[in-house]
Amino acid sequence: MKLVIGNKRYSSWSLRPWLLLKHAGIEFDEQLIRLDEPTTKAEILAVSPSGRVPCLIDGGIFVWETLAIIEYVAETHPHLAIWPRDRAARAVARAISNEMHAGFMGLRSACPMNLRRRFAWRDRGAAAANDVARITQLWRDARRRFGQDGPFLFGAFSAADAMYAPVVYRLDGYSWPLDADIAAYVAAMLDLPEMRAWRDGADQEPWIVPSDEVPE
Repeated sequence: MKLVIGNKRYSSWSLRPWLLLKHAGIEFDEQLIRLDEPTTKAEILAVSPSGRVPCLIDGGIFVWETLAIIEYVAETHPHLAIWPRDRAARAVARAISNEMHAGFMGLRSACPMNLRRRFAWRDRGAAAANDVARITQLWRDARRRFGQDGPFLFGAFSAADAMYAPVVYRLDGYSWPLDADIAAYVAAMLDLPEMRAWRDGADQEPWIVPSDEVPE
């Protein structure tokens, strides 16, 4: 398999399937296409029907959109617990993952993922604050109901954690004030070898995408 991604410093959607595949121990080739370049659109369209990254290529099968990639990986690797094994936990994991996929534009707009900078805390606006309140409510509820057997949302690492990984980077990078239980989850995610590897890759990138640089 090959996963086509964008810049590791900025591409939050690319992080999600990359992290999932790495954590699951699934071998794949990585193709990085630099974002915000004159040739970016044409390069992505050559490998991704949507004209966006990420895109997973498995032989002659092209899978775009992050949740579709996750479901494809779960289907092709049924022996792996990509989603929680428990039916109730799996239903909740899918629901909160879809909520992430479809929403939280306030947080995304106010705090773009940017792994080349660290920001001091300041008020990022009501929309972002409301999104963080909802996200932390979802995290807290998942941990309370299903997280007894590990440090992640459903105990063991799952696709739901991969879906929220960019939020973890955002809360950490923008110095968001967090309650102790949420801070513990963020710390557990940041301590994942795969999360550290993604950040290491981001640190090695010399490119800057101006549209993802928040003026401070």
